[in-house]
Amino acid sequence: MKHQLKSISRLTALAVTCGLCLAATAFGETDPNATKKEAPDATKKEEAASKKKPTPKSTTAPAMAKLSDKDKAFMKEAAKGGQMEVDMGHMAQKQGKSADVKKIGGQMVKDHTKANAELMAIAKKKGVDLSKEKPMTMKIGDANFDKDYLDAMVKDHEKDLAAFQGEAKNGSDADVKTFAGKTSEVIKMHLAMVKSARAKIK
Repeated sequence: MKHQLKSISRLTALAVTCGLCLAATAFGETDPNATKKEAPDATKKEEAASKKKPTPKSTTAPAMAKLSDKDKAFMKEAAKGGQMEVDMGHMAQKQGKSADVKKIGGQMVKDHTKANAELMAIAKKKGVDLSKEKPMTMKIGDANFDKDYLDAMVKDHEKDLAAFQGEAKNGSDADVKTFAGKTSEVIKMHLAMVKSARAKIK
């Protein structure tokens, strides 16, 4: 009887020990794997979060290049002279006696209106206010209007051509220089046109 009890006790102890071993083994197998799986997932989440973070943008706008006093003075004179050409062109269309003078007046209005609009757009971009610049005025009598008008246009366009070519060559702002160079070609064409018409008048 004692022998049987001892055998049963040994079997019970063995069963308990095996059970504990199996439990420990089961626990040991799942826990490390869980840890290993969590680590890569956590790393991936951190990497994904870092990718989603927007790159901070600079809130500082690029500094606008400051115009030189010479460039500003040229723009102001060009605005006044250009508007005068438009006003005089309208006058030539109304008071001109010859077809040439009326045609030249219309060409002046068209070309200088376009040039004035381009100049105003550049001035706005550069922060220069040309709205207060008053156009130059010129009075021409009716008796010899065609001759006086063409004489004035020759003199004015010769002066303007020198100013625009000088700015195109020596100006400091790229936009203003480009405008001056392009417009000087128009002024050159106007000068040839008025000289040709002036030569027809005795």
